[in-house]
Amino acid sequence: MFHLLHPEEQADLLKRGFTRRSFGRITTLLTAGAALPFYNEAALAQRAGMRRGMFDIPPDAVRISSNENPMGPCPEAADAMHNIIQKGGYYGWKEPFELVQAVSEVEGVKKEYVMPFAGSSDPLHRAVMAFCSPTKSFVMSDPGYEAGGGSAQFIGAKVIRVPLLKNHVHDVKAMVKADPNAGVIYICNPNNPTGTTTPKSDIEWALANKPAGTLLLLDEAYIHISREWENRNSDLVAADKEIMILRTFSKLYGMAGLRAGLAMARPDLLQKLQPWGVGFTPVTGMVGAAASVKSKNLVPERRKIIRDIREDVFSFLDKHNFSYIASDSNCFMVDVKRPAQEFAKAMMQQKVMVGRSWPIWPNYSRITMGSKSDMEKFKEAFLKVMA
Repeated sequence: MFHLLHPEEQADLLKRGFTRRSFGRITTLLTAGAALPFYNEAALAQRAGMRRGMFDIPPDAVRISSNENPMGPCPEAADAMHNIIQKGGYYGWKEPFELVQAVSEVEGVKKEYVMPFAGSSDPLHRAVMAFCSPTKSFVMSDPGYEAGGGSAQFIGAKVIRVPLLKNHVHDVKAMVKADPNAGVIYICNPNNPTGTTTPKSDIEWALANKPAGTLLLLDEAYIHISREWENRNSDLVAADKEIMILRTFSKLYGMAGLRAGLAMARPDLLQKLQPWGVGFTPVTGMVGAAASVKSKNLVPERRKIIRDIREDVFSFLDKHNFSYIASDSNCFMVDVKRPAQEFAKAMMQQKVMVGRSWPIWPNYSRITMGSKSDMEKFKEAFLKVMA
């Protein structure tokens, strides 16, 4: 297994506090990737489903469990992917560079500041590998998206979970103070699972006050859905700050099963990701993502669709006096007044798949915004289960 690590990489690991005995776990992360149970949203959802015994899912079940987008790819992306299929016998060549060019123009960053991936889970785990170690912790919110913490724990890095503030945004001051030797401070914004958005001023404060050498890893998987889209943080990358931004095409763009994403950062920070994976990108995902970025009206149109459905669901919950956390994303947390796993099983009996829970809030369940008809079925099932 050690042959997967170059001598320079082994030396770097030893310098960061790893032992040679821990190299086996590192190579497992490199080779197993998506097979590991903490790898990404889909893997986490599947593991939760297995715990609930959800092996036989009715074909007509409503899927509002994994923050997917039932709208699927936009027409431009679908056409681009259809046209590339006949060339699927060849490995990708120019397709990733076309995505880089499109993102560079939209985000106002140089092309060398953008690195494409098959989704955003890959660069998330690579960042953990590159910057965390037994002496360099991973700092995240609680509740927060678990995948990065899972890989940090797997390689022996300390995971520090900082509770959200009372308004359910990241407590950036507590996160910055959590460990003077932190390798990564991870902020998912809007947050998964709460859907709440941390203001840009807080992101800038964290960047200005974090420990020297600590990477601020900003996961903007849901930023396109947020009201903060026009106030996003790619300008901090363009200004050469010590920040890395992750993006995915799995959420607003509706390409969860097609795998496309990217990381934006200074070239020297992106370079640190390269040793920790193969880096293959599917041509379908790349051309679909590039076409999606070039579609000028796609983001505002879909953001409005998701927001209108979300506000209708919140009005329903308010009408019936249910407690929930107001979201700026395509998911939200609702108090189900019992262990969330019991609630999920009861909803599954109504053919509605809901999301998982977090240990800090065991009686809250995460709900994804599906289509309008999906959410009508959710309302009907929710009233029955909560009666």
